[in-house]
Amino acid sequence: MTLDYWFMFPISILVATVAMASGVEGATFFTPVFILALGLPPVIAIGTGLITEVFGFASGVSAYARSRLIDYRLGVSFLKVTVPLALVGAWLAAYVPGTVLKTLFGLGLLAIAATFLRAPKAHEVDQLDEGIDKKYGGEHAETILRPRGGEEIRYKVCNRNEGRFFAGVGALFIGMISTGQGELNGYFLLRRCRVPSRVAVATSVFVVAITALVASTGHLVKFVQAGGDTLNTVMSLVIFTVPGVIIGGQLGSLVSSKISQRVLERGLATLFILVALLMLGGVLLR
Repeated sequence: MTLDYWFMFPISILVATVAMASGVEGATFFTPVFILALGLPPVIAIGTGLITEVFGFASGVSAYARSRLIDYRLGVSFLKVTVPLALVGAWLAAYVPGTVLKTLFGLGLLAIAATFLRAPKAHEVDQLDEGIDKKYGGEHAETILRPRGGEEIRYKVCNRNEGRFFAGVGALFIGMISTGQGELNGYFLLRRCRVPSRVAVATSVFVVAITALVASTGHLVKFVQAGGDTLNTVMSLVIFTVPGVIIGGQLGSLVSSKISQRVLERGLATLFILVALLMLGGVLLR
């Protein structure tokens, strides 16, 4: 283990701050940094990005748990699908060629950018919440949450199988390329499963955190088995990235209240498109 990657500490604070403020998985930022800036093999970059991400998500889960906004019954039903598929993805990552992983990651970034550009505006989310409450609240509700503050959130989860299917697809990708599940969860929980926005976000964070933990464990086991330079590189990175994301995770909530979410999403969409083009261009020109 070396101190060569000391500069990743301030970078990790910045990355985690932006990730928590935007709701994007931290590995979506770390993996291209590890590949493009540090020149690491894709499988090491993906696994290390996931390990780092888990610590950043932990603070988010604890905050939502204290707020009582997580639908644990729905989350567990998703985890029954996402956990095994995340392990399958982590296993496949060791056998898929690096160029293929880079290509998949680049395409994944383009998909995330498209999601941001098509994200509903604040008033549209309010309209969706009102529609959910009107049609599935009241006596039609099957789930009742009582978050801190005294109010009740009542709703009925629709299209459960469809939601589990897409969560599973996202879990396969999170195991293989370290990203993709959070964006799929957020869209389908709100728009298709008809879960109120606050609960959709909190439950998505819960599902992604557990899924990422499982996937990162799968990668960590492979790193330990490989030992040598591989394990040394991973440990030399995480001693700086983990403390950085813990600090950045706390700062993210403060930043999110100061910056327009719409401006942040459009800025990140532009950044992801540029990074995706660099990633895909590197594969094509190789």
